[in-house]
Amino acid sequence: MSEGVPVHEGLWEVGDDGKPRLLGGRCGTCDRHHFPRFPTCPWCSAGTVEGAPLSGEGRLWGWTSVAVAPPGYDGDVPFGFGVVELPEGIRVVSRLTEDDAFALEFGQPMRLTVVALGSENDGGEPMLTWAFSPEGAGR
Repeated sequence: MSEGVPVHEGLWEVGDDGKPRLLGGRCGTCDRHHFPRFPTCPWCSAGTVEGAPLSGEGRLWGWTSVAVAPPGYDGDVPFGFGVVELPEGIRVVSRLTEDDAFALEFGQPMRLTVVALGSENDGGEPMLTWAFSPEGAGR
């Protein structure tokens, strides 16, 4: 895992096992998960949301390769971008470590990792974000 500063605090943490996990919410009323965490449930509007660490593994649901840098982005292109379905029943829009769209398959097992975004903060430290890697990939 890269050293640096998260793009936004509270999106993920590293567990005692050394593996990252996204920090979502779980509604105490409807029992559904969401990411990122909101104070109000996006499913039923209840205010009974508690923090809930999410699985660090999921299955690839959709993906593409981004070949043109978005405005303000100074990192590497191409990069992978996709949707990973977690066991909690939610789909997370995420950066992917695999940038070759033809190397990925629907339903492929994916594992959460933390990567450098390519940008630096005002102190010169790399900005970090979450991404999913194909399981078994050495990235």
